[in-house]
Amino acid sequence: MGTWTEDVFAETELVSGNLRLRAFDAGDVEDVRLGCSDEETQRWLPLPRPYDAEVARSWCTDLSHHLRTSGEGIQWAITDRESGRLLGATGLNRTDWRGLVSEVGYWVAPWARRRGVAVAATRAVAGWLLGERGFERLELRAATGNHASRAVAERAGFVREGVLRNAGHVHEGRVDTVLYSLIPVGRGRSPEGGGADDHGLSARKAPGALERDDPGAFRATGVSALLRGYDRGARVSSPRAARRVRGPPRRRRTRRAPCGRSR
Repeated sequence: MGTWTEDVFAETELVSGNLRLRAFDAGDVEDVRLGCSDEETQRWLPLPRPYDAEVARSWCTDLSHHLRTSGEGIQWAITDRESGRLLGATGLNRTDWRGLVSEVGYWVAPWARRRGVAVAATRAVAGWLLGERGFERLELRAATGNHASRAVAERAGFVREGVLRNAGHVHEGRVDTVLYSLIPVGRGRSPEGGGADDHGLSARKAPGALERDDPGAFRATGVSALLRGYDRGARVSSPRAARRVRGPPRRRRTRRAPCGRSR
């Protein structure tokens, strides 16, 4: 079972294949501006219009970091390991520290699409969250009409749970969203109604489940860990949480992110 830890994610860097996931910095401003001004990105994300350099700078140097320190989640710039260029963004939002649930979102820049960037980044984040962090559930929501985002969810191994009516909003108005989830093995009830243990939980691997203890899953090695098989070789390095907390989590006022959610 997951354990309660300090309700703020430590600043963490993930590496998966030729991708490096790191915190945003001032050097990302221009590529963030270009990526978030793209017509397709603006179609599915309710980002500021126009998305100018001032908005991009605020995201890269302030808001993306505030979302981590406030306990809302953690945001990463997806970059090319060799060139260092920004390829997109991914992050965790709406983190429920008591329930050990969070939601992943992403966007990919026009110059990096159709290369599996979002799938690889999402797998790396999922392995880290459900593995090292011990969370029990990762959610992903995509507008019903956003077929590219829905394909990413399915290729990353998420299970479609259903449609949330009128649950999302884009510039053109309200939209229905498809809810996907990924959980550790043994946490979900058997789809066939059988093969469950004494607590009603499936004893065998089901779709949309990440196994924590087999060779293809996440294994922690001190403060560094290797995601093998499941996400095709992602590496994570982060300090351990300094303490555990008891009682209900503290509520914090957070600012809405102008960039970093996927629809």
